[in-house]
Formats: sequence, structure tokens, C-alpha cells
Amino acid sequence: MTFSSSKEKFIFYTFPVILFSLIPFFLITGPLLSDLTVSLISLLFLIYCIKNRNFSYFKNKYFYFFLFFWIYLLFNSLLNNLNFDSLKISFFYFRYGVFVVAIAIFLDVNDKFIKYFFYCIFICFIALVFDGLYEYFLGENILGWKSLNSRTSSFFGDEKILGSYLSRLWPLFFGLSTIVISKKHKLFFFLILIFILSEVLIFLSGDRTAFFYINLSSIFIILFSQKLLKLRLKTLLTSILLILVISFINPTAKERVFDKTLKQMNLTFNSKEDKVYVFTKTHTYQYITAYRIFLDNKLFGVGVKNFRNFCDDKKYKYKNSKLSCDIHPHNYYIQILTETGIIGFVFLIIISFYFCRFLFKHIIFKLKKKYYFNDLEICVLSGILIYLWPIIPTGNVFNNWLNIIMILNLPFLIWSRKSKFDRYI
Repeated sequence: MTFSSSKEKFIFYTFPVILFSLIPFFLITGPLLSDLTVSLISLLFLIYCIKNRNFSYFKNKYFYFFLFFWIYLLFNSLLNNLNFDSLKISFFYFRYGVFVVAIAIFLDVNDKFIKYFFYCIFICFIALVFDGLYEYFLGENILGWKSLNSRTSSFFGDEKILGSYLSRLWPLFFGLSTIVISKKHKLFFFLILIFILSEVLIFLSGDRTAFFYINLSSIFIILFSQKLLKLRLKTLLTSILLILVISFINPTAKERVFDKTLKQMNLTFNSKEDKVYVFTKTHTYQYITAYRIFLDNKLFGVGVKNFRNFCDDKKYKYKNSKLSCDIHPHNYYIQILTETGIIGFVFLIIISFYFCRFLFKHIIFKLKKKYYFNDLEICVLSGILIYLWPIIPTGNVFNNWLNIIMILNLPFLIWSRKSKFDRYI
């Protein structure tokens, strides 16, 4: 990127970089500010490209793949059970691809702002960890918001997404720490403490999916990183030890994460039913309902954000139960299949295939005592794995808040692969 004046540089580079660095804070406030930031950065980058008649930044196979997916979503929304919500989501989905390209280019211009972004995440984790623990032990956080249903939520209040926020940002936070803070840095041991306590807080939040995610990403990093195995293993074992101690003193979180899960899956010894449910009865009914909808709409699905408009139909509702219907079927793969059909599902399968392909390549390299991905990239990939893991209850695949946290990983992966920062591994 080149700039004709300091004013142009501020508008098209400095200002977007500041906004990007603040996204971890914005995500705590809800989807509005973070979504506005992504949209504004994308818009400013597009204006810069148009102004300079330079669209070379978009000329790569990954953006072309995204572009085809976006066009399909738009086409699907226009011709398949058209409604305003569906069309709005599909049309503005384009901003995510532009945002990823923009941040990757900004990193090429000057990667120094990685430190600003990292320290913003660091501050957010510090605030959430200490406020969350304060709330867990005293029943209310520092703002006086009381815990509901014995679940710790800190500054998220009624949203109950504390665990989701921490578990989804944790891999990127951990990965960036490897290139920003060395073991000799004065903040290193405090950073390790925050890592451990944030894992404990995820458990205390009662978010079972988030607890699974943090352990999934941990196992991935332990298995495939080069120099992070001992550090990640130590932080994981320490957090597990603390969780066991806390569970012994106050078993509330343990009862929700483990006991309630087994009960809802109907795997307890004193169960009165013979059936085993997929996660819960509600999830099972919704998955069956979604599958029935798919059978009648195999090629194109029922349209983006249209599961809610079909699941209440007696034709699809499982056992005519109210449990069968919700705003989405609570699984990315099932939702994509139901709402975008086989064609949309192919895009997801291709992404999963390439992820597995590159991971297999990394394994082959590792057997030869080499590494295809460096440690930062392995951490980022563990964050992406969270979204690609098929067997887990999930949020809405088209949810802005979830999408923004996910795409934060991509610019750093692109930057690292392009720059080949071997000095960090």
C-alpha cells in the first residue's frame, strides 16, 4: 500500500488498524461495535482499492473461493424462500472476505501493530478473569450484576457467552504470545497465570461447548506444535488441578458440565428411558427435524436463516414437539446442509478437506523432524479447528459475533505463511 499524504495514510491505514486492535474490547460489548468495525474497515479498504484502481490484493485462489461461496449465498437468498433477513445476511457476508484481505495487507505494510492487538486481548482476558472469579466467589461481578442460574458471565451479563469468548480467542491469544512475549519478559509469568485462570473460568462459566473447545485446541497444540508442548501441557494440567480442587469445594460447575450432560444424554444409571440422546433431547429433536427438512430440499436447502420458518411445520416437526424448533438447528454442518443444501455443504466439505490435507502434510514433515507450520500457525489452526469440528452443539453459523471471532484468525495465518517467520519457531 502506498499513500499520497499523511491524511490518506491515517484514513486508509492508521484508523483501520486502531479499530482492528480494539475488536477484542468491542466483542465484549456485543455484536454492534465489532460488526460496525469489520464493515468500516472493509469499506475503507474497498474505497482505497477503487481510488487507486488496484484490485490485485484480491487475486488469489482463496478469495476466489470465498467469492464463489458469497455469490451462491446471494443467489440462494434471492431465489429460495426470499425474506429480508436472509438477503441481508447473504449480501453483507461479502465484508468478511474483504476484511480478512485488508488486515493481511495491513500486516504486510507494518506488522508492529500485532503488539497492540495482542495487548488488547491481554487486557480483556485480565479483566474477564478477575471479574469472573470475583463473581464466582461473591455471587456478583464488580458492576453489581448478579449470577443467574449459578453461571458466571462477568461483563456479558445475561448473554452467558463468557466461556465462548475466552475459548474462541484463547488459541490466537496463546499463539500471538509466542511472538510478542519471550520467557525472559517481565510479564511472562503473569501471562501464564492468566492462561491458566482463563481455562478455569471457562469451566466455571458452565459453558460445556466452550470447555470442550479449550481442551480440543489444547490437545491440537500439544500434538502438533514444535516448542509449545511442555508449556501447553503444564498450563493444561495446572488448570485441570485447580478445576478439581474447586469442584471438590463447590461442585456446582462440575454438576452442570459433567453430571447434567450425562443426564441430558440419558446416560445415567437411574434413567427411566431406553433412548440415548445426541447431547440433549432438544438437540436430537432439532437434528431430526433439520434432516427431514433437508430431505425435501436437498440441492439448495430452504435458504439462509430459514430453518426457523420451516421447523414448526407438522410435516417436519419431530414427534410434534416444541423442542424440534428454534432459530437454528445448533450444529454448523446440519445448518449449512439444511439451509444451503448440498451445494452449500460442498463448500464446507472442501474447507474441511484442505484443513485435513495441510494437517496431514504437517504430520509428514514432523515425522522427518521438520515442521510445515510454525507454532503461531498451529495455534491459529487450533482456533479454526474449533469451527470445523462437526460433533458438538454450536451457535448460528451466520451469527455476526461468532463469525468475527473466527475470521480474526485468518489474517494472521495468511501473514505468517506469506512472511515465513522462521525466526519465531
